[in-house]
Amino acid sequence: MTTLQRALLTLPALMLVALLHAPASAQTPASAQTPASAMDRGDAPAAFPHHSAPEAMTVIQPECEPADMPLEGRASPYDSASVTVGEAVLKVCYGRPSARDRTMIGGENVPFGQFWRTGANEPTTLHTTAPVSFGGIHLDPGSYAIYTIPGDESWEVFVSRSTERWGIPIDEDVRAQEVGSVTVPRERPEGHVETFTISFGSPADGATEMIMEWEDFRVRLPVEVHGG
Repeated sequence: MTTLQRALLTLPALMLVALLHAPASAQTPASAQTPASAMDRGDAPAAFPHHSAPEAMTVIQPECEPADMPLEGRASPYDSASVTVGEAVLKVCYGRPSARDRTMIGGENVPFGQFWRTGANEPTTLHTTAPVSFGGIHLDPGSYAIYTIPGDESWEVFVSRSTERWGIPIDEDVRAQEVGSVTVPRERPEGHVETFTISFGSPADGATEMIMEWEDFRVRLPVEVHGG
């Protein structure tokens, strides 16, 4: 066998040895390699979409709408009280008379057994942004006038849609728009309440209560929110 023949027979074996000992990067073309992911490199994954936090819902507060009468200098100031129960808002707007050494409830000004506007000047108005049970009376979202017939042992509370008027008289037209009425027991506050006050109790489990106090009288109306 000639020298050339021996070289040709040895060449394939040498090529196989060289291929087996070559580095991995030399065996696979760069274009065929699988790129490392962003996670493998420790980079921030750019492919994941960014989701912003949801915006907080804005609770719309009802507004009181006093009559075209100056608020300054009123003997009975125009005031309001409100409470938020979940996403529902209840707000009452009313005038606040004071006793000033007079007997008001059960006296000449607010006699027992007669309609009272339950405040002063404008009708006392309850606004609700959600359906509620007001002393057992179902109210849809909207505005309602609250008036009462006070008694020594209990009060009758009336709810009417007639709000765009002066607080008196409570006549047949006003009563024709009544939604309902409820009788609640009279309680006694801890001390004398000089100025008529309406407030709301702390909300819990979708409910609250509206509290009316004056002199030595207190009445409560349970309020349950049905939506919102």
